[in-house]
Amino acid sequence: MFKRAAYSILMKRFHEPRRFIQVIAGPRQVGKTTLAKQAMEALPVPFHYASADEPMLRDNVWLEEQWEIGRLKAKDSAKGCVLILDEVQKLPNWPNTVKFLWDQDSRKKVNLKAALLGSSSLLIQGGLTESLAGRFEIVPLSHWSYAEMREAFGFSVEQYIYFGGYPGAASLINDENRWRRYILDSLIETTISKDILFMTRVDKPALLRRLFQLGCDYSAQILSYQKMIGQLHDAGNTTTLAHYLDLLAGAGMLAGLQKYSGKKVRQRGSSPKLLVLNTALMSASTGLTFETARNDRNYWGRLVETAVGAHLYNSLLGYNGKLQYWREANKEVDYVVSGSKKNIAIEVKSGSRKEALPGMDAFNEVYPSAKMLLIGGQGLSIEEALSSVYLPE
Repeated sequence: MFKRAAYSILMKRFHEPRRFIQVIAGPRQVGKTTLAKQAMEALPVPFHYASADEPMLRDNVWLEEQWEIGRLKAKDSAKGCVLILDEVQKLPNWPNTVKFLWDQDSRKKVNLKAALLGSSSLLIQGGLTESLAGRFEIVPLSHWSYAEMREAFGFSVEQYIYFGGYPGAASLINDENRWRRYILDSLIETTISKDILFMTRVDKPALLRRLFQLGCDYSAQILSYQKMIGQLHDAGNTTTLAHYLDLLAGAGMLAGLQKYSGKKVRQRGSSPKLLVLNTALMSASTGLTFETARNDRNYWGRLVETAVGAHLYNSLLGYNGKLQYWREANKEVDYVVSGSKKNIAIEVKSGSRKEALPGMDAFNEVYPSAKMLLIGGQGLSIEEALSSVYLPE
């Protein structure tokens, strides 16, 4: 049983009196459907599962039919029923239909509990927060961690850094060409074409694709929007690029970390630090083999920093914390986990030799109450770092 924390949260909420719609949200291939089905099989109540991702036309009539099946099972059982609707964001005007049906059951006291599965960003853009305000709770699922991939598939830390955290691709790593095609075709292309372009208005799809590739090339590096526009050879603007970065982050692919500062306006206007959210996306896109990547010191260093950054970013999902970076002049801190009380400044070193840390020293002078953490080098080992969780205070 993996994603244990999310499973425990979901089971606890399903055992509570009917209060909220549960939204199980996360990127492709992280186990949303598996988690929901495992929870259903463990519940001592009837359930009904239906997916809007099946290869046929779906509309709100279909949604109402599935809901009615759940109602019938709920009425036939003293314990009620759990209804699981997968990929519901692919239905037109689904939030209003769900709201109508949920409110109808609330008035009639029908003991039907509901869970929606899908991408959190697409669910929200589709009207989740507007139409269903006050009626839902999110159970976030992130990419698989090193600890989960090690326990499930015996991954070494080096394998995790290169091959990333996709459980469906784990059995393919001994055939790197096949593994790479799976990541490129079944994950990257499918996520962009079906989860982003098909579900969201994107005026420049080619630009979004090139932006993702640029993120793979420059992951763990700070790149101004103006430099991005120059690299992409497009007459787009910074607002468009920032919007596309948000779409890619919502799909669990690529984030643009903002600069840490006490001034929020300054944060929004800063150059982003590009971060691939699962190193498999980066490794598959470059074409370098596992062995070649390990022997390329500079590239492996960026891959390690990306793996640590992605681990931090994914660990913070569902918590009131944010992952950022810090830089003043030529002094830089790789990552800052910011919270409401205390912050954690994190520097990542892939080599073993002792090096000066001018960025950490400068950050400590400005923010003396922050915690300082060195990962790699003479600090916490990469394996220990990828096995830990860093939550803000």
